[in-house]
Amino acid sequence: MATKVTMEALSPTMEEGRLVKWLKNEGDTVAKGDILAEVETDKAVMELTARGDGVLRARLAAEGDTRPVGDLLAIIAAKDENIDALLKKVAAVPAAVPAAVPAAAPAAPVASAAPVAPAALVAPPAAPARSAPAGENGGGRSRSSPLARRLATERGLDLSALAGSGPGGRVIRRDIEAAASTELSGTPTPAAERAAPPAPRTVAGGDFEDVPLTLIRKTIARRLAESNGPIPTFFLTADFDLTSVRELRARMIALGDEFKVSYNDIILKAVATALGQHPEVNAHWLGNSIRRHHRVHLGMAVAVEDGLITPIIADADTKRISEIARDSRELAKRARERKLAPEEYTGATATVSNLGMFGIDEFTAIINPPEVAIFAIGAVGDVPVVIDGALAVRTRVRITMSCDHRAVDGATGAHFMQTLRRLIENPLMLVF
Repeated sequence: MATKVTMEALSPTMEEGRLVKWLKNEGDTVAKGDILAEVETDKAVMELTARGDGVLRARLAAEGDTRPVGDLLAIIAAKDENIDALLKKVAAVPAAVPAAVPAAAPAAPVASAAPVAPAALVAPPAAPARSAPAGENGGGRSRSSPLARRLATERGLDLSALAGSGPGGRVIRRDIEAAASTELSGTPTPAAERAAPPAPRTVAGGDFEDVPLTLIRKTIARRLAESNGPIPTFFLTADFDLTSVRELRARMIALGDEFKVSYNDIILKAVATALGQHPEVNAHWLGNSIRRHHRVHLGMAVAVEDGLITPIIADADTKRISEIARDSRELAKRARERKLAPEEYTGATATVSNLGMFGIDEFTAIINPPEVAIFAIGAVGDVPVVIDGALAVRTRVRITMSCDHRAVDGATGAHFMQTLRRLIENPLMLVF
């Protein structure tokens, strides 16, 4: 009996997926559990496995296609089994046949990010015929990220000559940096070439470019719309003295690589410990109830090529600072490689976002529902302060707590920040 290969919900929040690469060809023999393809979800690149034995008789989606969950991607069947009925069902759906759309048809409106019925078969809308600008392939899909294109322009690199290491061969930042590094270490440019005037600037494809939304960017947009409007949010900002944290960090680093920690690692531990002491903040808003969690699973915002993802340090309040440092480095690395498992980025009870490494002194972060709080960490720096009437230089950081007022009152948030201050400014409490 034929086995349908459908776009599966490979993450809890996935509504559609992009087929990055087929790993099996039509005619290949497959067994249950074999990896058929790589699929980009809203969070990571996952593996699509076979649910039956047989031969891959038909592939019904091309690499680069975005399909809703439940859409038919391929058919596995016995070598001599008749699959005409299944193929006719696919052909009977007009949207599943892109060739039926005239080449000169106007661009269709952008599809809504609302959930799509699992049984729907949706084909990508036809775009107006145009010449492909640099950084796109012949099908109109961008083969380079906006950041990569900007960096290539700044460094005078030809995107079409670069091999991409991103999903589907996409050129990303590390490819630009590698190419620039190669040029710097290569043969010097002849003087005649250096003296030649630059070629006239030409703009292929017009004065602007519409960049299609990636799945992760669609999810971010939907989630933030759920947060910033409906959630009544207030903010609490406090200035923390990190002088004792600096001393603790220096002593830990001196013990060896196993204890190499950052300011952020120690702050993560302090936030997690405070959350364990304030279950009213370590909570989810569920509409008709507030769920107070007994375990602290701390989300950690990580910037990736096309957006943001929040891997989770599970039971962060019970882990040592060195364990948090190890987990945060590993999770951040795999988040940027899009290799996180679903359980590693879902289920946070609260989240921390740090923009201090970019020189941001203070900012407010948007709550990730159903969580009721998020903590924004600014830059760590030495500043002049007055202590007991005398001027001194101290290491300081500003932390802003965004609170969902439906679950967290002002006094509740203020008490939490008092606990956080006590832990940060007396970091030995985090060790013993």
